[in-house]
Amino acid sequence: MGKSRDGFAELLLKQKVLSREQLEEARNYQQKTGCRLDEAVVKMNYASQAEVTKALADEHGLEFIELDEEIIIPASVIEQVPESVARENDVLPLAAENGTLMVIMSDPTNTDAIDKLKFILDKEIVPVLATREQIKEAINRHYGQTDQESVDSMIQEFTDTAIDFTETESSSSQMGAEEDAPVIKLMNLMIMEAVNLKASDIHVEPFVDRVRVRYRVDGVLVERDSPPKRLHPPMLARIKVMAGIDIAEKRRPQDGRIKYVLGGKQYDLRVSCLPTVHGQAVVMRILDRGNITIGIRDLGFADDDYGRFQQIIKRPNGIFLVTGPTGSGKTTTLYAALNELNRPDRKIITAEDPVEYYLPGINQVEVKHNIGLDFARIIRAMLRQAPNIILVGEIRDRETAEIAVQASLTGHLVFSTLHTNDAPSAVTRLADIGIPPFLIASSVIAILAQRLVRNVCSRCKEPYRPTSVELRAANLTPEMIQNATFQHGKGCNNCHGSGYRGRIGIFELLRMNTEVRDMTFNREPAQTIRSKIRQLGMRSMLQDGVGKAVAGRTTLSEVLEACHHGD
Repeated sequence: MGKSRDGFAELLLKQKVLSREQLEEARNYQQKTGCRLDEAVVKMNYASQAEVTKALADEHGLEFIELDEEIIIPASVIEQVPESVARENDVLPLAAENGTLMVIMSDPTNTDAIDKLKFILDKEIVPVLATREQIKEAINRHYGQTDQESVDSMIQEFTDTAIDFTETESSSSQMGAEEDAPVIKLMNLMIMEAVNLKASDIHVEPFVDRVRVRYRVDGVLVERDSPPKRLHPPMLARIKVMAGIDIAEKRRPQDGRIKYVLGGKQYDLRVSCLPTVHGQAVVMRILDRGNITIGIRDLGFADDDYGRFQQIIKRPNGIFLVTGPTGSGKTTTLYAALNELNRPDRKIITAEDPVEYYLPGINQVEVKHNIGLDFARIIRAMLRQAPNIILVGEIRDRETAEIAVQASLTGHLVFSTLHTNDAPSAVTRLADIGIPPFLIASSVIAILAQRLVRNVCSRCKEPYRPTSVELRAANLTPEMIQNATFQHGKGCNNCHGSGYRGRIGIFELLRMNTEVRDMTFNREPAQTIRSKIRQLGMRSMLQDGVGKAVAGRTTLSEVLEACHHGD
């Protein structure tokens, strides 16, 4: 093993993954902690897990693969390794042929796992390497189908048997200890299924005779299960216990938070309970901490807009507004900008309602209306903390807007959101709130309006011809239609039959130039500003979306549904 480790160390040096000094430090750390050399290198942040695993593959003469979502393993292959064996050993079958099974693993020295698989399956095992994190995610993705069956079968069992849940509600405070309780299992499976489907939230809604469960996947609600009505009280009690909410209160709206670990990844579930005529409806918003590491390049900007966006966020002062309806990705865009600007020499403070994601190295403050801690009060206090950059969750009233403007005029870069349909409307909205036009003209540096549209599934996409109505609404010329590569998804396992997988932003970026400042100062209506900036060449959201549809990244129907196309 020592010789093998020496060979591995030399390989890391040869591939320039490590310097000699870093290797010595990693070896010292290895001796102190007793861990393996590859683990020491990753723990000390000298190399990524992927780089180390690739070097291990080279050392052992094995294939290394990037196990991303594009790789879908057939169900016939997955069935060959029981889920319990896959999860226990962090292995995943990749392909089967002539009595040989190709198995993905992260540690080529784990001969015990290989021997165990040989014994259980009576097959020759050929290892292939991938990172442990990717293997865990792929296990959740591929064995998730069995979880869905479990949810179905559990609900069927509850429906078929007349289990009485009247006492469960009163004793639900003790539920946390009874991990084998059927309702607890059901709720865990439901959350697991939603995470595997990459849902953004879970809706549990009571009606007269049933409970409707829906997941929001890529912005679209999908109805999943209908448990019997008598299941609602114990489901509600279980959610409240997990979220630390008072289970006795049923008349008032309630909020809470659940921390959930699945496959080694941490998820935050923001819980909201609302009293309805048939009982409390619950929405659990799933916040994946991995989503906040998204880069600006991944948001979906066209090249010219990407360059402008980078220039704007590097400005020393001014207000940068992001506008759009709820669920249009405003928070993700602002966090991507903050991640880009988050350096040790800059102080960043945020005021949010509520804090959705926790950002390392950034001071985040949560609005608490019950003690009078609102946006305006937080901004006043944060200015005394000498920040360089301020994020105000939302400009809702005149007081917040005035303080944000003053902060921008005194040398701070201010990010915030506003609920308007497009970028020019944000200028008139600030005037409606009560900000003098000369202050708007001198403080706002840019406005970004955005929407989210679904990506065409990369695995089942095929060429298609949009309808004549869609082509007319998109204002496409015959030449543009001739050169377009329209694509749509026919539906597959990867996209759960929807034809779409993931979402991308469509944008319009308005930079405040001399003409726009003059129109703002003269209180010109939004329609006049819109016409002028179109003449100056600013791309509208519709045009940006149509460009992405023409390139085959989304469909025209998605774009037209997201944008109002009257201009």
